Amino acid sequence: MEQAERIQRLIDYLLEEEPQYRFLAAQFPRDPKNQRRLLRSLMNLRFPDKELSASFLRIQDALLQEELREKGTVSIAEMTPASKDPHSFLWQGDITRLNVDAIVNAANAQMLGCFVPCHGCIDNAIHSAAGLQLREECAEIMRLQGHEEPTGSAKITRAYNLPCKYVIHTVGPIVRGRVTHEEEELLADCYRSCLELAEKNGVTSIAFCCISTGEFHFPNRRAAEIAVESVAAYRKRTGSDINVIFNVFKDVDLKIYMELLNIS
Repeated sequence: MEQAERIQRLIDYLLEEEPQYRFLAAQFPRDPKNQRRLLRSLMNLRFPDKELSASFLRIQDALLQEELREKGTVSIAEMTPASKDPHSFLWQGDITRLNVDAIVNAANAQMLGCFVPCHGCIDNAIHSAAGLQLREECAEIMRLQGHEEPTGSAKITRAYNLPCKYVIHTVGPIVRGRVTHEEEELLADCYRSCLELAEKNGVTSIAFCCISTGEFHFPNRRAAEIAVESVAAYRKRTGSDINVIFNVFKDVDLKIYMELLNIS
């Protein structure tokens, strides 16, 4: 089955399941690129209250695996190590390409992923590349928990169609105005929680995104300082040699981390 046919079958399934979104489908041109955006939009909008059919998941997984094959994966061997820490690395690019044990998702308190169609946040990117099973697993975790995820804590799930083994979801602080000491401590808690959960699950390599920057408005430099300081403090306290990748997307973050990690 070609990718275009897979896309169309998945769109048809989701529109049959949720016919109220047919108005949305009418807004997208029929070319392959826009139909793929339509599919992503429908997947982003889907609430995990209905069971997905085995045929849907089979076609979705084939689509996402072929897309992953086309964009390629990246291993630690292709990353730049920090000069003073052989177990810390810096890499700029799409975190959904990383072939490591775990990647970190900057989640919100509902922990269900981003419901805004094709939004540019990392939460949306990770859920879109993993497939709808990730939202379903998160929904089950939240159902059992019975309350929103506290800021600074973390949960671990399978990674499904991502090249990593696990996704660790953490809720960073939302900054409104000047950063407070409490918000700095909560961001540090995110890194500690992720590292502790990772090692508890046998993870030997973990890629951190720039938690709480962007949509959550934490200043980029201070967020990076806390990230590097938190990892160093964790290593000192535990003696851990877990491989840590600081994954950045924007050039401004790349420059900051190169300075902090003493990478030329």
